[in-house]
Amino acid sequence: MTRSLGIDHGDSRIGLAISDELGMLAHPLETITVKEGDPIARIASVVAEKNVGQIVIGLPRNMDGTSGPAAEKVRAFSERLRAKVACPIRLWDERLTTVAAQRALHDAGKNAKQSRAVIDQAAAQIILQGWLDSQAMG
Repeated sequence: MTRSLGIDHGDSRIGLAISDELGMLAHPLETITVKEGDPIARIASVVAEKNVGQIVIGLPRNMDGTSGPAAEKVRAFSERLRAKVACPIRLWDERLTTVAAQRALHDAGKNAKQSRAVIDQAAAQIILQGWLDSQAMG
């Protein structure tokens, strides 16, 4: 079975999460620092290494559902990634995922400094889990 890869795109860091083989649970995977190399190349290698069959990228929308500059950056990023990977890429509404990730990490006893390294992975996990749950409801 192929796995799904969740991506929380940011200007500084990109969080990755991956599903289990059954496509039921999302798990944090890694954080890519954008300034330290080519994030598209790293994601393409993760897709190959982990047998990824589809990618879900969080699409940041305004609270009223409209798209702003951040959403346009994600759309452009997804098009660049689409040129490098053979699997489908889906955009998924990610409103409030970073807030939810921060709250979950805080509830787990992590302070802001401890959370910084994993917040993007946690946001990617929430994005991917939301998409997986929507597929299961089908």
